[in-house]
Order: sequence, then C-alpha cells, then structure tokens
Amino acid sequence: MLPLEGPRVVDLSRALAGPFRTMLLGDLGAEVIKVEEPGVGDDSRHWGPPFAGGESACYDDDAIARFYR
Repeated sequence: MLPLEGPRVVDLSRALAGPFRTMLLGDLGAEVIKVEEPGVGDDSRHWGPPFAGGESACYDDDAIARFYR
C-alpha cells in the first residue's frame, strides 16, 4: 500500500510545475484527475522543440501524465 492511496486530487494547473507536483502525488498513490482547457490542453504540451509525436517532449504522457484520468 502506498502512503497516499485513497485520496483523489483534482489538478487545475496549467504548466509544467503543477502537473509535476500532481505526478508526485500519483507516484505516492493518489488518484489524479487533470482538468485541461478543451481543444488546447495543458500549456506544456506546446512547449518545444523538442517535440515527440506532435507534443512537447517536456510533457511525455508516459511520464508526467501517467496518472491522469
């Protein structure tokens, strides 16, 4: 069992520092719900270069966004 297993966190942040923080909470077991602007997404998705698969490499879905619902 992880230390934060059970709590639900709503992430309303818009840039890399906020999503990074909620990634850490997810690593500790919290359920993270990320709310982004429809059609645009998180600001960090558009930062670059470098880009990977059309998105900023800073915002790797397998890394930072792995806990988002």
